[in-house]
Amino acid sequence: MSDETFTTLGTRERGLAAAAGFRSRPSLLQFLLLFAFGALVVQTLIVVEARPQDLITGVSGMADLLARATPPDWSRLPDALWPALETVDIAIFGTVFAVLLAAPLAILAAANVTPARPFYYLARGIIALTRAVPDLVWALLFVTAVGLGPFPGALALAVHSVGMLGRLFAEVVEDMDMGPVEALTTTGASRLQVFTHAVLPGVLPSLLGISLYRFDENLRSSLVLGFVGAGGIGFQLLTAMNLFQYRTVSLLLIIVFVLVMSAERISALLRARVA
Repeated sequence: MSDETFTTLGTRERGLAAAAGFRSRPSLLQFLLLFAFGALVVQTLIVVEARPQDLITGVSGMADLLARATPPDWSRLPDALWPALETVDIAIFGTVFAVLLAAPLAILAAANVTPARPFYYLARGIIALTRAVPDLVWALLFVTAVGLGPFPGALALAVHSVGMLGRLFAEVVEDMDMGPVEALTTTGASRLQVFTHAVLPGVLPSLLGISLYRFDENLRSSLVLGFVGAGGIGFQLLTAMNLFQYRTVSLLLIIVFVLVMSAERISALLRARVA
């Protein structure tokens, strides 16, 4: 090789090395982002009044509480079976009726299949409203309207789930393959025929999977809704805690664990079948 070639190679290598060194050095933007993240964490610790030392000194109290909660009071198991069934049925009711209400809303809220823009904005508004209000607030409203019991809890889960399912359903419909829809539309098929023969077959597996995931969430939420008088095992758990019946509390927590794990396993099996 000539001296000129060596000089050219040396210049290129120095340029690559300089570029690599430039990339390895943090830029001003990266430094500012890191500083902003650190400041965010610090203000979070201040606002939540984090005191790790209190957690360490409170270990003995937690251990005493656990000691009083063992062994579980298995004699209360027959009395807990009906509230457990209520909890499961609340989740089923909330999921099934949410799917029935969210499906048509999702069709209207999907930009690629909505019949008109006013329907699109109306459906999106309803979905946003039902999703923005927490299920606990819905439960309080329905308890006021229909009284205590599992029915207001089921209604609260159904209304709140409409917002969550409606948004996810609409996104699935918007991401679907529009080829079959366009093919049926060009043949003069009606909107109902397009929906049943093109839209529904393309999105049904995804919708079923999302619905099963939502059932998992509703089962957990139904436990919390019992704290405001919406029935289920959550109400029994709150009552036992207020009466300092910690052995009963531990029994109810075991039942909750079994319910949640069973629901997760069944949902996983069903999702595998429809995938």
